[in-house]
Amino acid sequence: MLAQRFPGLLPPMTEAEALDAAAVLSLTPGGFQPSQWGRRPFRSPHHTASGPAMVGGGGNPRPGEISLAHHGVLFLDELPEFERRVLEVLREPLETGHITISRAAAQIDFPARFQFIAAMNPCPCGYLGHPTRMCRCTPDQVQRYQSRISGPLLDRVDLQIEVPAQGQHDILDGPPGEPSETVRARAVTARDRQLARQGMPNSELSGRAIDTHCPLDNAAQTLLRGAMDKLGWSARAYFRVLKVARTIADLECAEVLNAAHVAEAIQYRRVLRAA
Repeated sequence: MLAQRFPGLLPPMTEAEALDAAAVLSLTPGGFQPSQWGRRPFRSPHHTASGPAMVGGGGNPRPGEISLAHHGVLFLDELPEFERRVLEVLREPLETGHITISRAAAQIDFPARFQFIAAMNPCPCGYLGHPTRMCRCTPDQVQRYQSRISGPLLDRVDLQIEVPAQGQHDILDGPPGEPSETVRARAVTARDRQLARQGMPNSELSGRAIDTHCPLDNAAQTLLRGAMDKLGWSARAYFRVLKVARTIADLECAEVLNAAHVAEAIQYRRVLRAA
């Protein structure tokens, strides 16, 4: 349910984005429907989906799920149940924003710039860490289950959040959450700051642009370097955390990243340790 609501939190599509999404959908058997204009795609393939279904292919190559989610959301539920080779094909588009399909007669590029959301249980029985129900899994079973998600793929997931089980009071009598429009307004404001500052979203920053637009104060720099050393991050993980911290700062209308921004970004990468 949370994943299905996520497109409503994203900024409205620009005309160029709407044209791109419509062009991809026009290549599918159902084609593009006018009612879909300006609506961010939401794709949620079943965990039995094959590699070609995910990336596209065929004698006359058609886009797969990752391209049909272009400028929208790709949601994979029960992530460890997907075949590992299917999950590994996500690595290239998550890094580059496109997928290349090679055939004997031709090589075709499809766009694939999407928001990737995945959900999984903490263990095979689903009760690891539950406050009232006992987990029946052995440590070895938990490790094998979580290790179905490879380290290189997990390295490309910027936010890794544990959602604990809620009690009856929280579910039935808890306070109402913020309306989607309120959250979306904050997201739009932060994105506008990014476009005004650097001409692109923070997620697309690379190279020297990261150093230019993600200035750290001394405390933040010390904290981030210490986390990289202690947690054994790759260079990719370091820069992804830095860009998440930049986005947190943008939500607070702050120009310089401080230790609080960095600390929050670090906490979003400590849920799993996949092999």
